[in-house]
Amino acid sequence: MKFDQLGLSESLLRATRAEGYETATPIQAQAIPTVLEGHDLMGCAQTGTGKTAAFAMPTLHTLSEGNQRTKLRTRPIRALVLVPTRELAVQVTASFAKYGKFTQLRSTTIYGGVNQNPQVRALQKGVDIVVATPGRLLDLMNQGHVDLKHVEVLILDEADQMLDMGFLPDLTRIVSAVPKDRQTLMFSATMPDAIRRLAGQWLNDPKHVQVSPNSSPVDTVKQSVFLVNTQHKPQLLTHYLQNTAWERTLVFARTKHGADKIVKHLLRAGIRAAAIHGNKSQNARARTLEQFKSQRPPVLVATDIAARGLDVDAVTHVINYELPEVPEIYVHRIGRTGRAGASGIATSFCGGEERGRLRQIERLTRRSINIEKTQPEYALPEKSTSQSNGDSSRPRRSSGRPQSGKKNQSASSRPKFAKSGAQKTEAQVSVNKPRRPKRRPRRVTTGK
Repeated sequence: MKFDQLGLSESLLRATRAEGYETATPIQAQAIPTVLEGHDLMGCAQTGTGKTAAFAMPTLHTLSEGNQRTKLRTRPIRALVLVPTRELAVQVTASFAKYGKFTQLRSTTIYGGVNQNPQVRALQKGVDIVVATPGRLLDLMNQGHVDLKHVEVLILDEADQMLDMGFLPDLTRIVSAVPKDRQTLMFSATMPDAIRRLAGQWLNDPKHVQVSPNSSPVDTVKQSVFLVNTQHKPQLLTHYLQNTAWERTLVFARTKHGADKIVKHLLRAGIRAAAIHGNKSQNARARTLEQFKSQRPPVLVATDIAARGLDVDAVTHVINYELPEVPEIYVHRIGRTGRAGASGIATSFCGGEERGRLRQIERLTRRSINIEKTQPEYALPEKSTSQSNGDSSRPRRSSGRPQSGKKNQSASSRPKFAKSGAQKTEAQVSVNKPRRPKRRPRRVTTGK
């Protein structure tokens, strides 16, 4: 469906034409008319399919059509967008600015990790739209810098992550400060049933839009996995990067310390790399992202802080150096490539103790992931690849059968001999030969 068929204002259509957009994605085609009609909405679609535009465009339309205060120096906050990370806050604000550049609406970003004074000054000048992370927004509310009494539209982007990350107490306090007579929109790439039930408390008779199976990755991403001995993952990563034609690569680690270790290893191997995670300052994170977006990008090693909200063009490869403990996060990670219809490659390194996580991911995405051949010296031993069929990644107990070359054999595996009087072979005699008792030392007497 074309954008000019969705009922958007001319100023928004002008912005889409300036960006070269003509045809709406499925989530945009279904969500935008529903939001324009004033319904609450719960939208679920694959990452990279245009969810931000699906809520930003109709929100801009609604505010601009009813805007009577744009010429005033100060104006109330009329739309509030809550997001889980700083990077996503910056990205969503940029989208509002891009689509609303021919309107007179103002927007600003509020997030922690930086000096709050510029954010306070922007609020004092007056803004129509605030995009915020819950923690910093609540801080400014407590200081009296934020008034949410005039909010008309409340949006939760990546709603499941915010509720899973422990933001629920903060979200509850923020939602209680917003008028009940409002429009509420929730968008995410994954929406588990428990999150749906919880989110249903904040939505009023919502419409549901789901344009693809829940928790499914886009088809343009080619997925594969290496079964690798965990201790050899650094060497396999170096080998993979040195023998693959990559342009812009994102490597996911589970911990901040692990991300730093990977960067050090790659630098020693002569591969440019940089890390981004929660221990980095916001300025450092911004500089690293700018380098990653440049024409000569380093390999970006990140924690799951970059699994959502990182919208960088032409990410050709995503590598799961460690599989996530929550299978839904896998969908978000590999969604950093294959965006906007482009193709991408997502590969994972699976150690023996991670086989259970791999099976959970395959069940969630309803597809088997292709196993790649790896260097023999890095490969997971066959014993580890044939472990239990259940979800546990622990190895099976030994069956008790004798194995050649093993010193400690069970009693049942030792040679059995005939009854007394039967002749024994030389090998049997040597096996069953009794030990000679130790001699006691002879007492030496002096003869006195």
